[in-house]
Amino acid sequence: MLKEKIRMINEGIVPDGYKKTKVGIVPQEWRVCHFKEMFSRLKRRNTENNTNVLTISAQYGLINQEEFFNKSVASEDKSNYYLLYKGDFAYNKSYSNGYPFGAIKSLDKYDKGVVSPLYICFSPTDKNKCPEFYLQYFENGLMNREIQAIAQEGARNHGLLNIGVEDFFNSYLLLPTEEEQEKIAAILSTQDELISLQERKIEELKELKKAYLQKMFPQNGSKYPELRFKGFTDAWEQRKLGDHSEIVAGGTPNTGHPEYWNPKEIPWMSSGEINNKVIYSTDNMISKIGFSNSSAKWVKEKSVLIALAGQGKTRGTVAISEIPLTTNQSIAAIQPDSFLYYKFLFQNLEGRYNELREVSSGDGTRGGLNKQIISDLEVLAPEIQEQIKIGDFLCGIDNLITLHQRKLESEKKKKKSLMQLLLTGKVRV
Repeated sequence: MLKEKIRMINEGIVPDGYKKTKVGIVPQEWRVCHFKEMFSRLKRRNTENNTNVLTISAQYGLINQEEFFNKSVASEDKSNYYLLYKGDFAYNKSYSNGYPFGAIKSLDKYDKGVVSPLYICFSPTDKNKCPEFYLQYFENGLMNREIQAIAQEGARNHGLLNIGVEDFFNSYLLLPTEEEQEKIAAILSTQDELISLQERKIEELKELKKAYLQKMFPQNGSKYPELRFKGFTDAWEQRKLGDHSEIVAGGTPNTGHPEYWNPKEIPWMSSGEINNKVIYSTDNMISKIGFSNSSAKWVKEKSVLIALAGQGKTRGTVAISEIPLTTNQSIAAIQPDSFLYYKFLFQNLEGRYNELREVSSGDGTRGGLNKQIISDLEVLAPEIQEQIKIGDFLCGIDNLITLHQRKLESEKKKKKSLMQLLLTGKVRV
């Protein structure tokens, strides 16, 4: 019954108990109102010379500009900026990832702050009994259709959507009953708390791993770590990576060999795919293992992959390949011998990301790593049994972080589904 009702609404059919309005099909009890009925424009200038300059971040909301950008991009004279108090809203007309029509955020991190006069600022009116409902409403992008309708065609002003302030406040909002607004806001806020809790768990695990890395690997030129597994006391030894591993780099498969492409019977990867820390088997795995009439090179399982080049921060990132696969020229596979355990080597190189960026050939932005640079790397390592203990232990923490990250993504998807159903009235509380 519920699925049928949702299907009808999605297809533009009005089910029993619903009505068609300017903003779509909604429950009979809900109203449609103008934006200005729930929010009034805020034009409070910064006469107090407040220096807490805020910017709108899609992820963090209204956040201090220097904290977000690591620098100030505000005007020296801030007297023309708008002064916001906690609970006030601001709309940034500039599009960003996930916010094609700009982002609306509420100030909740600080008691007050100032924003650029390019923002449209507003605060709840006395009629608005549940601003928390509209906080979720805006986050779900339910204003996008309204903004798209009033955005004027033509050139952008300073990269911003050309939107008239009067048109913005004359746009439409859904207005459920006050009781239903409160219940919807409470449900979605509870889901937000679950997401925040999951994010904190992930950060705590990352900090825990960071602490273990500092204690389990020797520091400041020492050959003895602070924390060791029972039974290990020998000094660690410096080993040249090229003396204890085979380093393989390949090339991009020719499109004349469909087995690399469609279907992907022979798996191969480029540096853009190395962000997954561990590469496992897939459903369409190697039916033609051993076949390779291409510049792509086979990599043995239990190898460490390192990005030689790539855009952004890709270069120097590492991953573990638990399966045989092929790589192109943007990845080198380090296949260690019996003196180096692959999971230990992975942890060692992952912790040396900044160093790997610095030793890259070229100018630091367009340069890259190469087989010779990797071969010349020195690795401080204990005997193999201690390496196995360390590698397995730290990879175990990585696996736990990955599990929590998957749970986080699941909770975020759940929140998105709840928003789409509850905020539109497709599902009633």
